[in-house]
Amino acid sequence: MTDNQPRGTICIEDIEIGMTRHLQKTVTDRDIALFAEVSTDRNPVHLDDVYARDTIFQGRIAHGMLTAGLISAVIGEQLPGHGAVYLGQSLKFMAPVRPGDCVHAEVRVTAIDHARRRVTLETHCAVGDTVVLKGEALVLAPSRKFD
Repeated sequence: MTDNQPRGTICIEDIEIGMTRHLQKTVTDRDIALFAEVSTDRNPVHLDDVYARDTIFQGRIAHGMLTAGLISAVIGEQLPGHGAVYLGQSLKFMAPVRPGDCVHAEVRVTAIDHARRRVTLETHCAVGDTVVLKGEALVLAPSRKFD
């Protein structure tokens, strides 16, 4: 199930404190396998049921950076959207994401520096009521002045 908001661009001139955007994605076994292939992170906690059962997680989990990538998708596609440039991101992983989990990724504008076109975003991902990731992003937003 997806509950993704419209994609496109919100220019710095139209961004406001408190503005939010989000997406939802169910993480699949295929997503995990593809992320392992692209990243070359083949840690068996992500790929091997038998191995993962004997870990602290008691089963396979998605890569943390796969979950963080959903934040990138919200920033790159929705807020600010197309033309945004990532400048930094802090992340704190709070709980595992498992195959089949529906992740809700959300960003919220907490500060705007119009002169430098920088936007600070509170970022988080949740599975149900459980926050699995939280952090803060700094992005360079597109501007109509530079079209």
